Amino acid sequence: MRWLPVILTVGLAATGWTADAVLPDQPFAVPIDSDGVQRATVILDSYSYMPNHVIVEVGKPVELTLTSVTMITPHNFIVQDPAGRVSIEQDVGAGKTVMVTFTSEHAGIYTIYCDKRLWPMPSHRDKGMEGTLEVR
Repeated sequence: MRWLPVILTVGLAATGWTADAVLPDQPFAVPIDSDGVQRATVILDSYSYMPNHVIVEVGKPVELTLTSVTMITPHNFIVQDPAGRVSIEQDVGAGKTVMVTFTSEHAGIYTIYCDKRLWPMPSHRDKGMEGTLEVR
């Protein structure tokens, strides 16, 4: 795990994040680039997302780069609003990076979670891999 701080530092520096913005429990307001797209990186680790509270603006396109730093266990990034206003489901293989894009037309607070599991073990969500997508 010695390499984890290096990966986080390099990956987060590329997004313009400061050290203050990467605290696990601190909400992160995704910046809007000059082209109008909100871009950020979310790190998927053993049973956690970092940041675990992402804030985006309603009606503006969002690009989230999802990077799994686990080398064996795959994860996913799911947001399911029962009202159907936001629906995201993206698998992220172990050690892989993928991008998810969306535009939410509805403000709200939505739960992010990983439902991966190795039967008969609890799901990653049951082990705490949950976060918040806030659309303002």
